[in-house]
Amino acid sequence: MNALEFSFQDQTLYALPTGGLFWPSQDLLVVSDLHLGKSARAARFGGAQLPPYETTETLTRLASDLHSTGARRVICLGDSFDAPMLQGALPESDLLTLTTLQAGLDWVWIEGNHDPGPVELGGTHRRSLALGPLHFRHIAETTTTPGEVSGHYHPKATLSLRGRALTRPCFLFDDTRLILPAYGAFTGGLHCHDPALTRLMSRGAQAILTGARPCKIPMPGLAPLS
Repeated sequence: MNALEFSFQDQTLYALPTGGLFWPSQDLLVVSDLHLGKSARAARFGGAQLPPYETTETLTRLASDLHSTGARRVICLGDSFDAPMLQGALPESDLLTLTTLQAGLDWVWIEGNHDPGPVELGGTHRRSLALGPLHFRHIAETTTTPGEVSGHYHPKATLSLRGRALTRPCFLFDDTRLILPAYGAFTGGLHCHDPALTRLMSRGAQAILTGARPCKIPMPGLAPLS
């Protein structure tokens, strides 16, 4: 499994190249902000034209991560669909793929701000979920208990590599909270030096850039620890 190991709340976690999070002791794969149906929503409501196969690409990525990790449990951290009731607009082949992926797994949909949870699909539907020392929700709370795991912001960071700027989606984590990148294809992102993120993360926070070779760097935009 190609992933970067790190510790959060004394738990060994793995940041996957795709933006998924694997928690081996719980057999758990966590993904956030799939935004399935983004291109379908854009076509329906006159938004920007996007490649028509973004949902297929996202589900293919998810299938690969389930296979490589062997996860038996899945948590989708909200905004799984790009708009309420959008699952009905997906091609039948994508819906079949999704239900096939769910078969035999303990699957939890966390409510997001784009979707209230796809209640027509199988799985458990929750606003938040506590599992051991970790607490899963869609949007980070300003004041929170240690162990919060969330999504929503689609963080990304830029790394200077051999004189070139390389921007990738990224995980952000400090002693209290962990924010996942968007998992879906063509979801965009928010630079982690944005005040919306620097206000949440403490000094010494780290960023893990996704991609073929995930790498960890100090979170840009924060004062380093002295």
